[in-house]
Amino acid sequence: MKSSEWESTTNIIFLQESMLSSASSFRNYRGVLNWCVVMLVLSNARLFLENLLRYGILVDPIQVVSLFLKDPYSWPAACLVIVSNVFIFVALYTERKLAMGSISEKVGLLIYIFNLTVILCFPMVVVLKLPSITPVGGAFTLGVYTILFLKLYSYKDVNRWCRVRTQVKARPSSPSASSCMQSHVSYPGNLSLRDMYYFVFAPTLCYELNFPRSESIRMGFLLRRLFEMVGNCTLLYSVKPVFILQEMDYSRMTERLLRLAVPNHLIWLIFFYCFFHSSMNFVAELLRFGDREFYRDWWNSETITYFWQNWNIPVHKWCLRHFYKPLLRRGAGKLLSQSAVFFASAFFHEYLVSVPLRMFRLWAFMGMMAQLPLAWFVAKFLRGNYGNAAVWLSLIIGQPIAVLMYVHDYYVTHCQDDPTITEAL
Repeated sequence: MKSSEWESTTNIIFLQESMLSSASSFRNYRGVLNWCVVMLVLSNARLFLENLLRYGILVDPIQVVSLFLKDPYSWPAACLVIVSNVFIFVALYTERKLAMGSISEKVGLLIYIFNLTVILCFPMVVVLKLPSITPVGGAFTLGVYTILFLKLYSYKDVNRWCRVRTQVKARPSSPSASSCMQSHVSYPGNLSLRDMYYFVFAPTLCYELNFPRSESIRMGFLLRRLFEMVGNCTLLYSVKPVFILQEMDYSRMTERLLRLAVPNHLIWLIFFYCFFHSSMNFVAELLRFGDREFYRDWWNSETITYFWQNWNIPVHKWCLRHFYKPLLRRGAGKLLSQSAVFFASAFFHEYLVSVPLRMFRLWAFMGMMAQLPLAWFVAKFLRGNYGNAAVWLSLIIGQPIAVLMYVHDYYVTHCQDDPTITEAL
């Protein structure tokens, strides 16, 4: 080899960082993720077989049904969900009257205030007063009514924006207002029963006159999501941490917390995938709903704020569109507006937990409000991987603290005097 050729060969060698170094620009860890999934499946398969050989089949279908029903001939939670159609009809009827000019904006607003208030209060009163509703059935019912509350609030706002747009041509157009004039369906042609119920069942909380639609239903995609839903629901039922709640001093509570942390976090991850990926994509495919950004890369969060902005996109979009930005337009500061959003979120978290359990301890509310100082601390003092580790630590340890407090209080309130439940625990 000539010296010139040898020199040209040596000149192509550059300084390079190892792929696993933090200074490296390499970011494709798909193979590592697949390895984690394979190891998780193999380890849980071994545990499944070990428990099957030692204890047999412990899943009782009757016990699963009893989570939702105390009496197989009485379905109060299902009846409550059916009654929710009344509030849908009231909202649609109100919008039609507003579009025709039969009632004023003030009267329409009063009707909406009454309708939305009853949506939150009516199921709460029924769940608290009717002992035949189980905690799981109550939580499901209140979840349905909470989603309906957020949807109808968005329905009210968007139709009001459309009326203002048609009446005041010179007003600067917002995204929703411009879509009213340029889309396939224009106001008030959207005020139909079919349009309303499409929005009610669509996996979104923000109303639009025209949603993006896919061309067809993919049966293979639909069946995969259905299989995931069934498998994940089975896992959610089978992963149940069991512990004794007799003597709860601080050392024992710490031990219980650490024992609860990993299975609780696993349940949360399974729930996230089952609900935000499998279930919502299943419904979206059935309805040919095109906007399927239900979550973003929250697992890469380096701040608490980034996590809350990206793990639940439908709720984040609703808060941004109908709560946070309106507060800013009314002169509120960013810090006050963010605090108000967290306060509203804390209220609904407590609403969905305390009412079905029929006890008010405010653990969920205080846990959500504690996110504000935690978000400030992580953003100010932690960066990069340290911030991401702090986010994961808050998820792995923070949630079990609230769960442990609710389980302990529920046991003391409802189960301590029951010898059968005490022996089972």
